[in-house]
Amino acid sequence: MTRTATRPTGSRASADRLARLLNLVPYLLARPGIEIAEAAGDLGVSERQLREDLELLWVCGLPGYGPGDLIDMAFDGDRVTITYDAGIDRPLRLTPDEALALVVALRMLAETPGVANRDAVERALAKIESAGGDLVGAPVAVRLPGDTQRLEALRAKVEGGRALRVTYYTAARDETTERTIDPLRMLSVGGRAYVEAWCRRAEAVRMFRADRIDAVTELDEPATAPPQARSSDLTGGVFRPTPDLPLITLRIGRGERWITEYYPCERIEPGEGDRWLVSLRVTDLGWARRFVLGLGPDVTVLAPAELVEQVRAQAVAALDAYAAPLATSAGAPAGQ
Repeated sequence: MTRTATRPTGSRASADRLARLLNLVPYLLARPGIEIAEAAGDLGVSERQLREDLELLWVCGLPGYGPGDLIDMAFDGDRVTITYDAGIDRPLRLTPDEALALVVALRMLAETPGVANRDAVERALAKIESAGGDLVGAPVAVRLPGDTQRLEALRAKVEGGRALRVTYYTAARDETTERTIDPLRMLSVGGRAYVEAWCRRAEAVRMFRADRIDAVTELDEPATAPPQARSSDLTGGVFRPTPDLPLITLRIGRGERWITEYYPCERIEPGEGDRWLVSLRVTDLGWARRFVLGLGPDVTVLAPAELVEQVRAQAVAALDAYAAPLATSAGAPAGQ
């Protein structure tokens, strides 16, 4: 009887490839001019896979990512030689501090509610602890900040198969509402726990941040999300800008350029001096007003006109409040 080897897929395949790539450069450095077929045999992969790995290495390297920063190699027929290693000149070896930092991070990840592939995290943790031995065996206890018991109780209700009535605070509109939801799953995105559910009030799938759910009541009826309710692809984050959302345009200084990395922007153009013109979608103008006012004086709202007026009015009101003396101070006796 013959057995067919199973090929790893998904996160396991990605992890295997990463480990292979980290060791591939020092392997080739020690064997300049090696035939690709021989290297593939040593590494236990096909020639096609090895060539794909080499193509990926070609776009890897140091920050700057220009000529002289990326890993480079020379081909002579079916032979390959590394000509620039970008510092990856030996197999990865973790220092005790690095190994311990990874162990702490993985233990934290394993404790995070909503982690989809907990088995993969625990496998990685076991490998590092096994390789590090006593070096990573320090008595480190990892606990998430906040009320983990509350999160676990919420998870139990989400997975209980019943509809839920929640009291929820919506930061974008600065309001608290009651909603009846049919839970789909609980997950973690960007270090925060969320409940993804069909919201009967909105008649759509919505994401509810766990720390903004003030109260949860299990109903006697089962959770019955309609057929069109589908879990979202959150690889790009929770917020997914769409053309129907308001578009705002800002002129920002150098100190506020971080928003172009933190928020999805539709347009980024150079302006006068070191200023940039930035356009991005927002959930609503109320959120945009609070967002802009929190950025400081190095930001100017250019559009839409409604947001310009809202920010101007609130800024003027704030200045007036600072300028007006307090009634109690004005009427207080001298010396107090």
